Amino acid sequence: MTKSRKARAMGVNHVALEVGDIAEALAFYGRLFEFELRGRSEDAAFIDLGDQFIALQRGRKQPQDDGRHFGLVVDDKEAVREALTASGVKVLPGRFLDFLDPWGNRIEIVSYDNIQFTKAPHVLRGMGLPDLTKTAQAVKELTDKNMAPA
Repeated sequence: MTKSRKARAMGVNHVALEVGDIAEALAFYGRLFEFELRGRSEDAAFIDLGDQFIALQRGRKQPQDDGRHFGLVVDDKEAVREALTASGVKVLPGRFLDFLDPWGNRIEIVSYDNIQFTKAPHVLRGMGLPDLTKTAQAVKELTDKNMAPA
């Protein structure tokens, strides 16, 4: 019997969020985050996240998210908290910085310095963030997996 080959999942290229109106979605997310727009059409927009992106697609039909969410990595978590407050967006209860966008997409904000995730130095440089660092705990987690930055 031959062993079947399996592909190895290596990361997430993009997340697609269903929203109402594309212009409204870009305005909403623009109040919270600095971003580069990769492309836009009547029914979609693409926001760069360095070597990844978020796709905004018109046409949300399902109810708001409850536990289902995605974690968006940022360089300054407290700046997001301030922008949410200034925009009148309610932070959801719990130990994380979670919120719902106007279309019911649940987003958790995660700080780059404290997670087991790293961008290559050339990607950080291209994003204008060459000096981001990791906490000791994040470096330990990466070291334990033989993935610590050099």
